[in-house]
Amino acid sequence: MGQYERHVFVCTTGKTCAAQGSAESYAALKDAARTAGLKGRVRVNQSGCLNQCGHGPMVVVYPEDTWYAAVDADGARRIVAEHLVAGVPVDALRYVAPPGDNKLPKEELARIEASASPPSSRTPDSPGGTAR
Repeated sequence: MGQYERHVFVCTTGKTCAAQGSAESYAALKDAARTAGLKGRVRVNQSGCLNQCGHGPMVVVYPEDTWYAAVDADGARRIVAEHLVAGVPVDALRYVAPPGDNKLPKEELARIEASASPPSSRTPDSPGGTAR
């Protein structure tokens, strides 16, 4: 066995996972894992882009290679309780896609990105922009 029983990666970068709340998901995973007494057995890390843009926040658990999509803070706590503690993947959050990049179409990605930017950073030409 390696240094940890399981390694959990949370996409916290890229254009859409961060816009979809991955920082909160990551914090909830870390806190729930600590509370469950998993420190030293399970490692929760931030990761770079997992190339599933628009489906996030994305979480992947190794060594099982179990992928999760749209993981909010409640989902993060379920992953810890059900998967990391009890050993049963959370089917309601499972993400199954063909191998490789599975990004949403560019138009949908742009909408996600725009919805996360603060109004003051929008320009009249950007989606949801306002005239100055």
